Amino acid sequence: MSRSLVSLRCAELSDAPSLAELWCDGLRRADPHEQVADLELVIKGATASPEQRMLVAEYDGALAGAILLRVATLSAINLEQIVQAISPHVFPQYRRHGIGRALMESAVAFAEELGIAHVATAATSGSRDANRFMARLALGPYATLRLAPTVAVRAKLTAQRPVLPGNGRQRTRLLAARRSMRRSQVETPELELG
Repeated sequence: MSRSLVSLRCAELSDAPSLAELWCDGLRRADPHEQVADLELVIKGATASPEQRMLVAEYDGALAGAILLRVATLSAINLEQIVQAISPHVFPQYRRHGIGRALMESAVAFAEELGIAHVATAATSGSRDANRFMARLALGPYATLRLAPTVAVRAKLTAQRPVLPGNGRQRTRLLAARRSMRRSQVETPELELG
């Protein structure tokens, strides 16, 4: 198939329902109307900001994939600028038609346009195809992002908390009881004076 069937354009508010379907695994858990409303806000923000761009890929006129491009820093403490290629996704029926490559080319072009030296993206750890695709484009692992519910992390931290010496009344009572037992078992000799 010809690559001329693939075209990119800026996302419009009317694309939000299709984008909610495309990115359903990455959106917050909510009903579909709320997810569409979230994406409308993201589209408006990207349209208003010179440091963001949301692009959709069309294949023969049908929405086939999308990507959100955003200027950010490498980390909260490393202020080197990067272009984040957020959620480059392609609908399954349009895979292997050059759409993913076109989306990533748009990220590189955006970085070059702004004079930014690095492009970063993320793929879920379980997505073998996405990770292999990114590796073929010279995108190597930089960090591992780990995620868990706050309540689960709190439970693990509490369970793994070390018992500190002298911590709590129970430990004090236990030590006092042991001292009493030792005293009663050992007779103190009487000293003779004289």
